[in-house]
Amino acid sequence: MKTWNKYLILLAGGLLGLSSCSDFLDLKPEDKVTPEDFLWTESDLASYAVKHYEFTTHDGYNIGAWKEDNHTDNQVTASFDNRWVPGEWKVKESYSKREDDPWNFDAIRELNYFLEIVIPRYKEGTITGVDANVRQYIGEIYFQRAWKYFSKLQTFGDFPIVKTTLPDEKEPLVEASKRQPRNEVAKFILSDLDEAISYLSNTPPGGKNRITRNAALLVKSRVALFEASWLTYHKGTDRVPGGSGWPGKDFSGNLDSDIAYFLEECKKAASELADQGLLAENIAGERKMGNPYFAQFTLEDMEGCPEILFWKKYNNTDFDIFHFATSYLPSGGNSGFTRQYVETFLMSNGLPIYASGSGYKGDTSVDNVREGRESRLDLFMMKPKEVLDTKVGLTWGSKETGAPGILNLAESRAVTGYGLRKGLSDNYYTGGQTSIEGCPIFRAAEAYLNYVEASCIENNGTSIDSKAQAYWNVIRERAKLPDYKVTLDATDLSKESDWGVYSAGQQVSKLLYCIRRERRCELVEEGFRMMDLKRWRALDQVKNYQVEGVNLWESDLKDAYKDADTGKNLLIPQGQENPNVSSYAESGKYLRPYQIVKTNNIIFNGYNWCDAHYLSPIALTHFRITATNPDDLSTSVIYQNPGWPLTPSGAK
Repeated sequence: MKTWNKYLILLAGGLLGLSSCSDFLDLKPEDKVTPEDFLWTESDLASYAVKHYEFTTHDGYNIGAWKEDNHTDNQVTASFDNRWVPGEWKVKESYSKREDDPWNFDAIRELNYFLEIVIPRYKEGTITGVDANVRQYIGEIYFQRAWKYFSKLQTFGDFPIVKTTLPDEKEPLVEASKRQPRNEVAKFILSDLDEAISYLSNTPPGGKNRITRNAALLVKSRVALFEASWLTYHKGTDRVPGGSGWPGKDFSGNLDSDIAYFLEECKKAASELADQGLLAENIAGERKMGNPYFAQFTLEDMEGCPEILFWKKYNNTDFDIFHFATSYLPSGGNSGFTRQYVETFLMSNGLPIYASGSGYKGDTSVDNVREGRESRLDLFMMKPKEVLDTKVGLTWGSKETGAPGILNLAESRAVTGYGLRKGLSDNYYTGGQTSIEGCPIFRAAEAYLNYVEASCIENNGTSIDSKAQAYWNVIRERAKLPDYKVTLDATDLSKESDWGVYSAGQQVSKLLYCIRRERRCELVEEGFRMMDLKRWRALDQVKNYQVEGVNLWESDLKDAYKDADTGKNLLIPQGQENPNVSSYAESGKYLRPYQIVKTNNIIFNGYNWCDAHYLSPIALTHFRITATNPDDLSTSVIYQNPGWPLTPSGAK
């Protein structure tokens, strides 16, 4: 196969595997299946659409989807991500597996193929089946093309817009490889989502295990807000069309008009969803499955949860579809909230912990940290010695002292001492047992937050409209918090450690920050943090930043880890042989997961951000394939992202 064929690979074979089980005996032998035999029936469309589902869900020997905020200022693991060390994240020559390469068009081409074949057939009335179901599966394909392009937008910014299948010829493939400005990519995504919304149902076959119209509305609001905020805060840089040093060609668009357009589209989609009033109830004092707000994240069947718009079902009995997330959470699961994140949560009276009259008890114990705090911290962070399973008396931390498992093996470690609790169920699992709780993918609360933020950006951070005020207070009322103005009046940006205080290295308005804080606390563990920090341009100021956990050395925890037989303290500070915790002398009273070992530890001095890391690099093979001179990668029709070299090295 010629090299350009590998670049935008043609759809070849694989159609047999897309057919439903009931059709299996009617199929021709695999080498006889052709496009003319497929995509004529409702079941063909259903199989093709579901084959392309690709969403973040629970999988692997870990805490599943709840790990997606790891490597941020919200959550950390025992190991670090090299994006926090300038020069360590390097441009690849190529990827060993095609599917690992983010500059990959395979799925996009297959979705384009479907639309090219099916839309004419549908308009001609030649596809058999229930019309509503046929429309549903067409809508799913439009949604998935938008979803995959949204991933490309977040990863690369500018990206080729390919709407059709392409001939197996070098010239048109190279021409199609030219990157389009990111704002145009975002508009294309919204147009696909509009198509999806026009076809999709909220009651499809398979229920909310399939993409729904409401899910498409939510994603439309997300995409529009993402691009509006990116253009707002990155404007003028080389990461935005027309900015200084932007590697694209001349740009003649109007970014201010585009920002206004994206904000309006966000608000329209978000309000259509939020006005349905789908939020789950939060029952005061109920911390587990009797609380609908808590239970919706961990039920085996989430179909009856109005706030959950799309979810994945697991079934270990009939289909061997399972995960391990719920069995890893009770020990720590190689994750933990940072001290800085925990301190962002308000007191139940709506005041920040530093405000006069807040009632904050300090951090000399985790119980003190938790006392009087708002309900989301109470629900979604582990409580020392709380009973996790009544059958065997499993508790969080030591039964005697409540000390979290900061010394556990890495895969089950409570890395910071502050344990994740969202996703915990009433089912008991021993280590490594398979779990079958469902996994939420989209939920309606995000729409409220998207609208509020869009309204604030629209008003330059100074005010929000009446609908935004109402939406914000609905979210806060569910969290058992008073009117947002109570928090706003008491907020002092100089006392906040949250990176969301900043955009482009400058403090934002108090109002905008309070909206960002609300989002951070409502979407705990749900994988939004890095996306938000990037679109806000809230990482410019991150230099030598130390993530921290519990107060280890000025609390009872310093004496809570002892050998049961000898009474010897098991904590070994950095600087001693075989250390397992950071030292008081060098790191202070808080546990610092990345200062346990000093020798040959490139993260010891903390997180450092490199502006090139706002976008990802493109592998060098794609430049060679599309260059007029393969020995001179600058002759490619593709341009590398700002700050990244055309060599297998890192950005600095």
